[in-house]
Amino acid sequence: MSEQINTRRRRLLGTTVAGISLLELGLSGLAHAQSNETTGGAKAATRVASFDNLRQINAGTLNIGYAEAGPKHGPVVILLHGWPYDIHAFAEVTPLLTAAGYRVIVPYLRGYGSTRFLSTDTPRNGQQAVVAVDIIALMDALKIDKAVLGGFDWGARTVNIIAALWPERCKAMVSVSGYLIGSQEANRAPLPPKAELTWWYQFYFATERGQAGYDANRHDFNKLIWHTASPKWDFDDATFERSAQSFNNPDHVAVVIHNYRWRLGLVQGEPQYDQLEKRLAMAPTISVPTITLEGDANGAAHPDPAAYAKKFTGRYQHRNLTGGIGHNLPQEAPKAFADAIIDVVHL
Repeated sequence: MSEQINTRRRRLLGTTVAGISLLELGLSGLAHAQSNETTGGAKAATRVASFDNLRQINAGTLNIGYAEAGPKHGPVVILLHGWPYDIHAFAEVTPLLTAAGYRVIVPYLRGYGSTRFLSTDTPRNGQQAVVAVDIIALMDALKIDKAVLGGFDWGARTVNIIAALWPERCKAMVSVSGYLIGSQEANRAPLPPKAELTWWYQFYFATERGQAGYDANRHDFNKLIWHTASPKWDFDDATFERSAQSFNNPDHVAVVIHNYRWRLGLVQGEPQYDQLEKRLAMAPTISVPTITLEGDANGAAHPDPAAYAKKFTGRYQHRNLTGGIGHNLPQEAPKAFADAIIDVVHL
């Protein structure tokens, strides 16, 4: 089932939400700087929101930094960012969800922001399974049995994995670009040249020059990715700088490089995750209620929705967004993303 959504007809935060105080929204951790609204390819300098008073909690091998907003006993939504982004991708999504009564949790993934490894001996591993294990550990630490999960990029892959391997923990799912579970074996197959070009940074990261280059130039490198992945999103410097601070995490480069080298089979993961990876290599179907989203201006590599529709065996809907929406869909079209989170439990 597909639904076309013109984001130009959807005001991002609306005068109603904008007029509600932070206290009324339960957003003690979310601060806004007022400006104009934006849609699609319009100037994104508009409403620079940021999370303040972040929380920290030990979970698995990490001390995870996360933002939390909304009623303490409301239904839980966990939102996961990707690379090279951070929790602020959901800064404008969050008040829309808390206004609807949701408790929203937005964690920094390993290697980002204030999240830290508890031990210097833990490998700075970025394989796909371990990121999902991190989020399960976070849910356990916060005593959250089940949540609606939403994400994009690495975050979409992670919510896919949790929904596939731990469906009892996932009430429903919203995934940008659909089904992203992969395997080292599947990634051995070459792609057509045009498709390979979109993965240029992955091949760069496979080299020692690439690792050194990313370490030295992570700020400009990631800003370039923002532009190429969302070519019609005219974000301003303040919007990027707010997220760029997260890339100063001491483990950021190691985790990112390992993630992309692992995908190509150039490095191995940790043996305790081998069985999970074997299950993921079978491309398991997902049975929880799901809405997938895709923007009409996604400049990053992404699958055709028709190619993954059959991977979702439960209640399912795909929505295409128009209006110049790129890879960072929650930040570029927060109203559409929040609507999907609210709608998915009622499919």
